[in-house]
Amino acid sequence: MNEVVFFTGFPGFLGSKLLPLVLARRAGARAVCLVQDKFLALAQRRAQQLELDLELVSGDITAPGLGLGQPEWQAQVVEVYHLAAIYDLAVARPLGLRVNLDGTRNTLDFAAACTNLERFQYVSTCYVSGRYCGIFGETDLDLGQTFNNYYEESKFLAEVQVQKAMEGGLPATIYRPSIVVGDSHTGFTQKYDGPYYLLKLLLRQPSGLALVPTVGDPARVRVNLVPSDFVVEAIGRLGGLESSLGKVYQLSDPRPVTGDELITECARLTGRRSVRVPLPLGLSKWLLSLGPVARLAQVPAASLDYFVHPTHYTNHQTARDLDLEVPHLFSYLPRLIDFLRAHPQADLGALS
Repeated sequence: MNEVVFFTGFPGFLGSKLLPLVLARRAGARAVCLVQDKFLALAQRRAQQLELDLELVSGDITAPGLGLGQPEWQAQVVEVYHLAAIYDLAVARPLGLRVNLDGTRNTLDFAAACTNLERFQYVSTCYVSGRYCGIFGETDLDLGQTFNNYYEESKFLAEVQVQKAMEGGLPATIYRPSIVVGDSHTGFTQKYDGPYYLLKLLLRQPSGLALVPTVGDPARVRVNLVPSDFVVEAIGRLGGLESSLGKVYQLSDPRPVTGDELITECARLTGRRSVRVPLPLGLSKWLLSLGPVARLAQVPAASLDYFVHPTHYTNHQTARDLDLEVPHLFSYLPRLIDFLRAHPQADLGALS
């Protein structure tokens, strides 16, 4: 049988980087990538750059059967990588549920019809935790948490479906990255969000003193960031282990920095000395809802919740099974800043 590895989320960053690792592990296999029509031209260019044995098929995770009907190669599928999702903290609930929940259900149905399936590889997020107060481990999921936004809720509901399918016998592995930033070696990123809002705020101000509005208690709250190359390499390695079958892995930093530490180091590396301006969270969100303030600050209101985030993530299973350490943020933060300085307008789409 000619083995097939099926991908959603190509030509996104994660799929493009992960695909070569998977095919290197499965010698002789070919990849079939589900691509929306509007991304086919980009996917074709990316496929040519990769120079791999892959086939692009037009479809959509929100369509029944992924819009594929019954492809003749479905019986050859041995792995399904479900990476496609909408990564937008401000997503409206109907769209978030349609893409992240219904899309995952449809992909699960497709995987269930793959008669030679060995593994369903699913990329979730640490933030299925919502606003759970305390330690959230890899075996935790539904702890009665509330959610900051519909992105978190939709990813939580989607993972619930995946775990139910696992209980029903689906061979699967789940990966939960925390906040993903650029490559730790090159600084490359496709999207400036998360801590990049802080960096851009600092860089827009003159050298010397820089005003930094803060919410919550930045001396206590920790911001969990991981570089994109760690996430790619971790999924690539764990996906090929027999011992990873049936497990959930939180791809998070076991030593996250505090908000205060992040502000201080970002200011130092950009040649500024930060002056904190404490503001209540509610007032900050209201101010950012005003057009002139939003245009000046260039910080989405939804991102503020992650600077008052009450959840601490453990990754014991990841540490046990993965022979790869998360580099400390400050060891590669200069490269993130260098890339931002060199490409101030780069915004090429979400991670996956």
